[in-house]
Amino acid sequence: MGSERRRCELLANELREVASALTARLRAESAGDLSMSQTSVLARLHKLGPSTVADLARAEHVKPQSMGVTVASLEEEGLITRKIDPNDGRRLNASLTEVGKEALLAGRAARQAWLSKALEDHLDDAEQKDLLKAMSLVKKVLGR
Repeated sequence: MGSERRRCELLANELREVASALTARLRAESAGDLSMSQTSVLARLHKLGPSTVADLARAEHVKPQSMGVTVASLEEEGLITRKIDPNDGRRLNASLTEVGKEALLAGRAARQAWLSKALEDHLDDAEQKDLLKAMSLVKKVLGR
């Protein structure tokens, strides 16, 4: 039991380090100057539609004040707009603009292009198949 636990600890450490390195590289390959938190907000608005700063803060596990700064910077760049909620005039909903959607999709495309090329350049067919199998295991660990 001790060796199995140790193996899992080593594997967890390796997986965490690889995930961190991949995240950093993908961030570097992204088109534009958006921070990770800005990109995350744009992605959430793209997927779920208009949201309040409070809702975004809860979803991103940050304080509303921090999210307010992020939302304000995105609004200043023209990537989102804020409008009064038609159901509750006391609330403002943030929505993705067309420019924001284009920025989000351009960043995704840049990351996808880099990763696809890296996989093609560095892995042969058998290794690509092995990685595909490993992805199903990672999804299992994530409960997906």
